[in-house]
Amino acid sequence: MLAEIITIGDEILIGQIVDTNSAWIGQQMNAVGFKVHQITSVSDNREHILAALKEAAGRVQVVLITGGLGPTKDDITKKTICDYFNVGLRFDEEAYKDVEHLFKIRGREVTPINRLQAEVPVNCITMYNRVGTAPGMWFDEGGVIYASMPGVPHEMKYLMEKEVLPRLKERFETPFILHKTLLTQGIGESFLSEMISGFEDVLPANFKLAYLPSAGAVRLRLTASGNREEVTNTMNKLVAELSDLVREYLYGYDEDTIQEVVGRLLKDKKLTLGTAESCTGGYLSHLITSIPGSSEYYMGSTVTYSNESKTALLDVPADLVIKFGAVSEEVVKAMAEGAKKKFNADCALATSGIAGPGGGSPEKPVGTVWIGISTPAGTKAKKVLLGDNRLRTIEVASMTALNMLRKELSGNA
Repeated sequence: MLAEIITIGDEILIGQIVDTNSAWIGQQMNAVGFKVHQITSVSDNREHILAALKEAAGRVQVVLITGGLGPTKDDITKKTICDYFNVGLRFDEEAYKDVEHLFKIRGREVTPINRLQAEVPVNCITMYNRVGTAPGMWFDEGGVIYASMPGVPHEMKYLMEKEVLPRLKERFETPFILHKTLLTQGIGESFLSEMISGFEDVLPANFKLAYLPSAGAVRLRLTASGNREEVTNTMNKLVAELSDLVREYLYGYDEDTIQEVVGRLLKDKKLTLGTAESCTGGYLSHLITSIPGSSEYYMGSTVTYSNESKTALLDVPADLVIKFGAVSEEVVKAMAEGAKKKFNADCALATSGIAGPGGGSPEKPVGTVWIGISTPAGTKAKKVLLGDNRLRTIEVASMTALNMLRKELSGNA
Protein backbone atom coordinates (compact mmCIF):
# COMPACT_ATOMS: atom_id res chain seq x y z
CA MET A 1 0.00 0.00 0.00
CA LEU A 2 1.44 3.34 -1.08
CA ALA A 3 0.96 6.77 0.51
CA GLU A 4 2.15 10.25 -0.33
CA ILE A 5 2.61 13.17 2.05
CA ILE A 6 1.97 16.68 0.75
CA THR A 7 3.10 19.53 2.98
CA ILE A 8 1.78 22.98 2.10
CA GLY A 9 3.42 26.24 3.09
CA ASP A 10 5.92 28.80 1.82
CA GLU A 11 7.58 28.69 5.24
CA ILE A 12 8.80 25.15 4.55
CA LEU A 13 10.20 25.96 1.13
CA ILE A 14 12.16 29.02 2.29
CA GLY A 15 13.62 27.11 5.23
CA GLN A 16 11.83 29.15 7.89
CA ILE A 17 10.64 25.95 9.55
CA VAL A 18 11.81 22.34 9.35
CA ASP A 19 9.28 19.78 8.13
CA THR A 20 9.24 17.43 11.11
CA ASN A 21 5.63 16.44 10.34
CA SER A 22 6.57 14.27 7.36
CA ALA A 23 9.18 12.32 9.33
CA TRP A 24 6.69 11.56 12.09
CA ILE A 25 3.89 10.67 9.68
CA GLY A 26 6.24 8.39 7.75
CA GLN A 27 7.06 6.47 10.91
CA GLN A 28 3.41 6.04 11.84
CA MET A 29 2.34 4.99 8.35
CA ASN A 30 5.10 2.44 8.07
CA ALA A 31 4.14 0.97 11.41
CA VAL A 32 0.65 0.14 10.10
CA GLY A 33 1.86 -1.32 6.80
CA PHE A 34 1.92 1.64 4.38
CA LYS A 35 4.95 2.60 2.36
CA VAL A 36 5.43 6.34 1.92
CA HIS A 37 6.17 6.52 -1.79
CA GLN A 38 6.86 10.26 -1.94
CA ILE A 39 6.96 13.43 0.15
CA THR A 40 6.07 16.62 -1.70
CA SER A 41 6.33 20.17 -0.38
CA VAL A 42 4.39 22.85 -2.23
CA SER A 43 3.89 26.59 -1.86
CA ASP A 44 0.71 28.39 -0.84
CA ASN A 45 -0.35 28.52 -4.47
CA ARG A 46 -3.64 27.18 -5.86
CA GLU A 47 -2.23 25.77 -9.10
CA HIS A 48 0.72 24.22 -7.30
CA ILE A 49 -1.55 22.48 -4.79
CA LEU A 50 -3.98 21.26 -7.46
CA ALA A 51 -1.15 19.79 -9.54
CA ALA A 52 0.34 18.05 -6.49
CA LEU A 53 -3.01 16.47 -5.57
CA LYS A 54 -3.64 15.26 -9.11
CA GLU A 55 -0.15 13.77 -9.48
CA ALA A 56 -0.31 12.05 -6.08
CA ALA A 57 -3.70 10.48 -6.85
CA GLY A 58 -2.17 8.89 -9.92
CA ARG A 59 0.46 6.95 -8.01
CA VAL A 60 -0.77 6.16 -4.47
CA GLN A 61 -3.84 4.97 -2.59
CA VAL A 62 -3.53 7.44 0.31
CA VAL A 63 -2.71 11.16 0.16
CA LEU A 64 -1.95 12.86 3.47
CA ILE A 65 -1.99 16.66 3.43
CA THR A 66 -0.74 19.03 6.14
CA GLY A 67 -0.78 22.80 6.33
CA GLY A 68 -2.75 25.76 5.06
CA LEU A 69 -5.89 25.32 7.21
CA GLY A 70 -5.55 28.44 9.32
CA PRO A 71 -8.05 31.32 9.37
CA THR A 72 -5.91 33.87 7.49
CA LYS A 73 -5.97 34.73 3.80
CA ASP A 74 -2.70 32.95 3.05
CA ASP A 75 -4.19 29.62 4.19
CA ILE A 76 -5.82 28.43 0.96
CA THR A 77 -5.76 24.64 1.32
CA LYS A 78 -9.46 24.17 2.15
CA LYS A 79 -10.70 26.37 -0.69
CA THR A 80 -8.28 24.71 -3.13
CA ILE A 81 -9.45 21.22 -2.11
CA CYS A 82 -13.01 22.37 -2.83
CA ASP A 83 -11.87 23.41 -6.29
CA TYR A 84 -10.10 20.06 -6.75
CA PHE A 85 -13.32 18.14 -6.03
CA ASN A 86 -15.55 20.82 -7.58
CA VAL A 87 -17.64 21.18 -4.44
CA GLY A 88 -18.72 23.93 -2.08
CA LEU A 89 -18.50 24.37 1.69
CA ARG A 90 -20.92 23.44 4.46
CA PHE A 91 -21.04 24.64 8.05
CA ASP A 92 -20.26 21.88 10.59
CA GLU A 93 -21.93 22.59 13.95
CA GLU A 94 -19.82 20.04 15.82
CA ALA A 95 -16.62 21.58 14.49
CA TYR A 96 -17.86 25.00 15.57
CA LYS A 97 -18.42 23.71 19.11
CA ASP A 98 -14.71 22.78 19.21
CA VAL A 99 -13.80 26.31 18.12
CA GLU A 100 -16.13 27.82 20.73
CA HIS A 101 -14.73 25.61 23.47
CA LEU A 102 -11.13 26.53 22.74
CA PHE A 103 -11.92 30.23 22.67
CA LYS A 104 -13.96 29.97 25.86
CA ILE A 105 -11.20 28.33 27.90
CA ARG A 106 -8.88 31.11 26.74
CA GLY A 107 -11.39 33.75 27.84
CA ARG A 108 -12.03 35.03 24.32
CA GLU A 109 -14.98 35.41 21.96
CA VAL A 110 -15.08 33.65 18.60
CA THR A 111 -14.35 36.15 15.83
CA PRO A 112 -16.09 36.00 12.43
CA ILE A 113 -12.87 34.88 10.78
CA ASN A 114 -12.48 32.02 13.26
CA ARG A 115 -16.10 31.00 12.73
CA LEU A 116 -15.09 30.17 9.15
CA GLN A 117 -12.86 27.41 10.56
CA ALA A 118 -16.01 25.31 11.01
CA GLU A 119 -16.76 25.35 7.28
CA VAL A 120 -15.69 22.16 5.49
CA PRO A 121 -16.10 20.76 1.94
CA VAL A 122 -19.51 19.17 1.46
CA ASN A 123 -18.03 15.83 0.37
CA CYS A 124 -15.72 15.31 3.35
CA ILE A 125 -16.08 13.44 6.60
CA THR A 126 -15.11 15.92 9.29
CA MET A 127 -12.32 14.78 11.59
CA TYR A 128 -12.91 16.74 14.77
CA ASN A 129 -9.88 18.52 16.17
CA ARG A 130 -10.25 18.73 19.95
CA VAL A 131 -6.88 20.46 20.39
CA GLY A 132 -7.15 23.18 17.75
CA THR A 133 -9.58 25.27 15.74
CA ALA A 134 -9.07 23.72 12.28
CA PRO A 135 -10.87 20.39 11.77
CA GLY A 136 -9.34 17.67 9.65
CA MET A 137 -11.04 16.48 6.46
CA TRP A 138 -11.35 12.90 5.16
CA PHE A 139 -12.23 12.19 1.53
CA ASP A 140 -12.80 8.85 -0.20
CA GLU A 141 -12.94 9.76 -3.88
CA GLY A 142 -12.14 7.70 -6.96
CA GLY A 143 -10.54 4.88 -5.00
CA VAL A 144 -8.10 7.28 -3.28
CA ILE A 145 -8.18 8.41 0.34
CA TYR A 146 -7.29 12.05 1.02
CA ALA A 147 -6.78 13.25 4.60
CA SER A 148 -6.15 16.95 5.17
CA MET A 149 -4.82 18.06 8.55
CA PRO A 150 -3.46 21.24 10.14
CA GLY A 151 0.28 21.81 9.92
CA VAL A 152 0.62 22.56 13.65
CA PRO A 153 2.47 19.43 14.83
CA HIS A 154 0.47 18.65 17.97
CA GLU A 155 -2.82 19.11 16.10
CA MET A 156 -1.65 16.94 13.20
CA LYS A 157 -0.50 14.21 15.58
CA TYR A 158 -3.81 14.28 17.43
CA LEU A 159 -5.78 13.79 14.21
CA MET A 160 -3.42 11.12 12.90
CA GLU A 161 -3.69 9.08 16.10
CA LYS A 162 -7.40 9.61 16.81
CA GLU A 163 -8.82 9.71 13.29
CA VAL A 164 -6.57 8.98 10.32
CA LEU A 165 -4.72 5.84 11.41
CA PRO A 166 -7.83 4.07 12.80
CA ARG A 167 -9.75 4.87 9.59
CA LEU A 168 -6.91 3.63 7.39
CA LYS A 169 -6.63 0.36 9.30
CA GLU A 170 -10.37 -0.15 8.91
CA ARG A 171 -10.36 0.79 5.22
CA PHE A 172 -7.32 -1.21 4.03
CA GLU A 173 -5.81 -4.62 4.65
CA THR A 174 -2.10 -3.91 4.89
CA PRO A 175 0.93 -6.23 5.00
CA PHE A 176 3.02 -6.87 8.08
CA ILE A 177 6.22 -4.79 8.02
CA LEU A 178 9.01 -5.18 10.56
CA HIS A 179 12.05 -2.97 11.15
CA LYS A 180 15.03 -3.52 13.39
CA THR A 181 17.85 -1.01 13.68
CA LEU A 182 21.35 -1.65 15.00
CA LEU A 183 23.25 1.42 16.23
CA THR A 184 26.99 1.69 15.78
CA GLN A 185 29.60 4.28 16.74
CA GLY A 186 33.26 4.64 15.86
CA ILE A 187 33.26 3.20 12.34
CA GLY A 188 32.39 4.75 8.99
CA GLU A 189 29.71 3.60 6.57
CA SER A 190 32.12 2.25 3.95
CA PHE A 191 34.12 0.27 6.51
CA LEU A 192 30.91 -1.22 7.90
CA SER A 193 29.86 -2.19 4.40
CA GLU A 194 33.09 -4.08 3.84
CA MET A 195 32.82 -5.76 7.24
CA ILE A 196 29.32 -7.15 6.65
CA SER A 197 29.34 -7.61 2.87
CA GLY A 198 29.07 -11.40 3.20
CA PHE A 199 26.04 -11.06 5.47
CA GLU A 200 24.40 -8.62 3.08
CA ASP A 201 25.00 -10.84 0.05
CA VAL A 202 22.93 -13.72 1.43
CA LEU A 203 19.97 -11.79 2.90
CA PRO A 204 16.58 -13.36 2.13
CA ALA A 205 14.80 -11.76 -0.82
CA ASN A 206 12.18 -10.09 1.38
CA PHE A 207 14.78 -8.45 3.64
CA LYS A 208 16.55 -5.18 2.94
CA LEU A 209 19.52 -3.59 4.71
CA ALA A 210 19.94 0.20 4.76
CA TYR A 211 22.91 2.26 5.97
CA LEU A 212 21.88 5.46 7.74
CA PRO A 213 24.95 7.56 8.64
CA SER A 214 24.86 10.61 10.91
CA ALA A 215 27.43 12.60 12.87
CA GLY A 216 29.50 10.05 14.76
CA ALA A 217 27.25 7.06 14.16
CA VAL A 218 25.83 4.71 11.54
CA ARG A 219 22.47 2.97 11.88
CA LEU A 220 21.95 -0.37 10.18
CA ARG A 221 18.25 -0.89 9.48
CA LEU A 222 16.86 -4.26 8.53
CA THR A 223 13.38 -4.20 6.96
CA ALA A 224 11.15 -7.08 5.95
CA SER A 225 7.52 -7.79 5.09
CA GLY A 226 5.45 -10.93 4.85
CA ASN A 227 3.99 -13.47 7.23
CA ARG A 228 4.26 -12.07 10.76
CA GLU A 229 5.59 -15.21 12.46
CA GLU A 230 8.06 -16.10 9.70
CA VAL A 231 9.37 -12.55 9.35
CA THR A 232 9.75 -12.13 13.13
CA ASN A 233 11.64 -15.41 13.57
CA THR A 234 13.98 -14.70 10.65
CA MET A 235 14.53 -11.13 11.83
CA ASN A 236 15.58 -12.29 15.29
CA LYS A 237 18.14 -14.67 13.77
CA LEU A 238 19.53 -12.05 11.40
CA VAL A 239 19.78 -9.40 14.12
CA ALA A 240 21.73 -11.81 16.32
CA GLU A 241 24.07 -12.64 13.44
CA LEU A 242 24.62 -9.01 12.46
CA SER A 243 25.12 -8.01 16.09
CA ASP A 244 27.98 -10.50 16.39
CA LEU A 245 29.62 -9.12 13.24
CA VAL A 246 29.60 -5.50 14.44
CA ARG A 247 29.90 -6.21 18.18
CA GLU A 248 32.94 -3.95 18.62
CA TYR A 249 30.96 -0.91 17.45
CA LEU A 250 27.40 -1.80 18.49
CA TYR A 251 25.96 0.34 21.28
CA GLY A 252 22.21 -0.26 21.04
CA TYR A 253 19.07 -0.89 19.03
CA ASP A 254 16.18 1.06 17.53
CA GLU A 255 15.52 4.23 19.58
CA ASP A 256 18.44 3.86 22.00
CA THR A 257 20.83 6.79 22.37
CA ILE A 258 24.43 6.48 23.49
CA GLN A 259 23.69 8.65 26.54
CA GLU A 260 20.78 6.41 27.54
CA VAL A 261 22.90 3.29 27.25
CA VAL A 262 25.71 4.81 29.33
CA GLY A 263 23.20 6.00 31.91
CA ARG A 264 21.75 2.51 32.30
CA LEU A 265 25.23 1.04 32.75
CA LEU A 266 26.14 3.60 35.40
CA LYS A 267 22.91 2.94 37.30
CA ASP A 268 23.25 -0.83 37.04
CA LYS A 269 26.81 -0.68 38.37
CA LYS A 270 25.94 2.03 40.93
CA LEU A 271 28.69 4.30 39.61
CA THR A 272 28.79 8.08 39.34
CA LEU A 273 30.20 10.32 36.62
CA GLY A 274 31.77 13.77 36.31
CA THR A 275 32.99 15.56 33.20
CA ALA A 276 35.57 18.17 32.26
CA GLU A 277 35.13 19.79 28.86
CA SER A 278 37.26 22.08 26.80
CA CYS A 279 36.60 21.83 23.05
CA THR A 280 33.11 20.34 23.47
CA GLY A 281 32.03 23.37 25.50
CA GLY A 282 29.32 21.66 27.54
CA TYR A 283 27.80 19.58 24.77
CA LEU A 284 28.89 16.35 26.46
CA SER A 285 27.13 17.32 29.68
CA HIS A 286 24.09 18.40 27.64
CA LEU A 287 23.81 14.89 26.18
CA ILE A 288 24.16 13.27 29.59
CA THR A 289 21.57 15.51 31.27
CA SER A 290 19.08 15.12 28.40
CA ILE A 291 18.17 11.78 29.98
CA PRO A 292 15.49 11.88 32.70
CA GLY A 293 16.89 10.62 36.00
CA SER A 294 20.51 11.38 35.13
CA SER A 295 20.88 13.10 38.50
CA GLU A 296 21.14 9.60 39.98
CA TYR A 297 24.61 9.16 38.51
CA TYR A 298 25.79 12.48 37.06
CA MET A 299 27.61 14.67 39.54
CA GLY A 300 28.53 17.70 37.46
CA SER A 301 30.84 19.29 34.92
CA THR A 302 33.36 22.03 34.37
CA VAL A 303 33.90 23.80 31.05
CA THR A 304 37.59 24.61 31.37
CA TYR A 305 38.15 26.33 28.07
CA SER A 306 41.29 28.27 28.95
CA ASN A 307 44.59 26.85 30.16
CA GLU A 308 44.25 28.87 33.35
CA SER A 309 40.86 27.35 34.16
CA LYS A 310 42.24 23.85 33.67
CA THR A 311 44.84 24.60 36.31
CA ALA A 312 42.57 26.55 38.66
CA LEU A 313 39.50 24.29 38.57
CA LEU A 314 40.93 20.84 37.84
CA ASP A 315 44.41 21.09 39.37
CA VAL A 316 46.07 20.32 36.04
CA PRO A 317 49.76 21.17 36.63
CA ALA A 318 50.72 24.32 34.72
CA ASP A 319 54.06 22.81 33.66
CA LEU A 320 52.15 19.91 32.07
CA VAL A 321 50.23 22.33 29.86
CA ILE A 322 53.43 24.22 28.98
CA LYS A 323 55.38 21.09 28.13
CA PHE A 324 52.75 19.11 26.18
CA GLY A 325 50.07 21.66 25.25
CA ALA A 326 46.40 21.71 26.24
CA VAL A 327 45.54 19.28 23.46
CA SER A 328 47.54 16.30 24.60
CA GLU A 329 47.27 12.91 26.22
CA GLU A 330 48.95 14.10 29.38
CA VAL A 331 46.68 17.09 29.93
CA VAL A 332 43.40 15.34 29.11
CA LYS A 333 44.23 12.50 31.49
CA ALA A 334 44.97 15.07 34.20
CA MET A 335 41.65 16.77 33.41
CA ALA A 336 39.77 13.48 33.82
CA GLU A 337 41.47 12.74 37.12
CA GLY A 338 40.82 16.29 38.27
CA ALA A 339 37.11 16.03 37.42
CA LYS A 340 36.81 12.71 39.22
CA LYS A 341 38.33 14.26 42.33
CA LYS A 342 36.42 17.55 42.09
CA PHE A 343 33.03 15.87 41.83
CA ASN A 344 33.86 12.92 44.08
CA ALA A 345 32.80 10.66 41.20
CA ASP A 346 33.67 7.06 40.38
CA CYS A 347 34.26 7.88 36.70
CA ALA A 348 35.12 10.93 34.66
CA LEU A 349 35.36 11.98 31.02
CA ALA A 350 37.43 14.86 29.66
CA THR A 351 37.79 16.47 26.24
CA SER A 352 40.40 18.81 24.84
CA GLY A 353 40.87 19.57 21.17
CA ILE A 354 41.00 22.00 18.27
CA ALA A 355 37.46 22.41 16.95
CA GLY A 356 38.48 25.03 14.41
CA PRO A 357 38.29 26.62 12.00
CA GLY A 358 41.56 28.14 13.26
CA GLY A 359 44.17 27.08 15.79
CA GLY A 360 45.57 24.03 14.02
CA SER A 361 49.20 23.18 13.29
CA PRO A 362 51.04 20.51 11.26
CA GLU A 363 51.48 18.48 14.44
CA LYS A 364 47.93 19.09 15.69
CA PRO A 365 45.60 19.86 12.76
CA VAL A 366 42.09 21.22 13.16
CA GLY A 367 39.84 18.40 14.33
CA THR A 368 42.42 16.85 16.66
CA VAL A 369 40.71 15.85 19.90
CA TRP A 370 42.06 14.03 22.93
CA ILE A 371 39.51 12.26 25.13
CA GLY A 372 40.39 11.19 28.64
CA ILE A 373 38.59 8.59 30.70
CA SER A 374 39.13 7.75 34.34
CA THR A 375 37.39 4.84 36.08
CA PRO A 376 38.07 2.69 39.13
CA ALA A 377 40.27 0.61 36.79
CA GLY A 378 42.56 3.52 35.91
CA THR A 379 42.99 6.44 33.56
CA LYS A 380 43.70 6.48 29.84
CA ALA A 381 43.24 8.65 26.79
CA LYS A 382 42.54 8.38 23.08
CA LYS A 383 43.23 10.72 20.16
CA VAL A 384 40.71 11.11 17.33
CA LEU A 385 40.93 13.16 14.14
CA LEU A 386 37.51 14.55 13.26
CA GLY A 387 38.00 16.99 10.37
CA ASP A 388 37.46 20.71 9.98
CA ASN A 389 33.71 21.07 10.66
CA ARG A 390 33.49 22.71 14.08
CA LEU A 391 29.99 21.63 15.09
CA ARG A 392 30.50 18.10 13.80
CA THR A 393 33.76 17.83 15.76
CA ILE A 394 31.96 18.85 18.95
CA GLU A 395 29.13 16.36 18.39
CA VAL A 396 31.33 13.43 17.37
CA ALA A 397 33.87 14.03 20.15
CA SER A 398 31.07 13.96 22.73
CA MET A 399 29.57 10.76 21.33
CA THR A 400 33.00 9.15 21.13
CA ALA A 401 33.68 10.01 24.76
CA LEU A 402 30.40 8.41 25.83
CA ASN A 403 31.12 5.34 23.74
CA MET A 404 34.55 4.99 25.33
CA LEU A 405 32.89 4.97 28.73
CA ARG A 406 30.25 2.49 27.52
CA LYS A 407 32.91 0.09 26.30
CA GLU A 408 34.89 0.44 29.52
CA LEU A 409 31.86 -0.24 31.71
CA SER A 410 30.66 -3.16 29.60
CA GLY A 411 34.08 -4.79 29.41
CA ASN A 412 34.54 -4.24 25.69
CA ALA A 413 37.34 -1.66 25.81
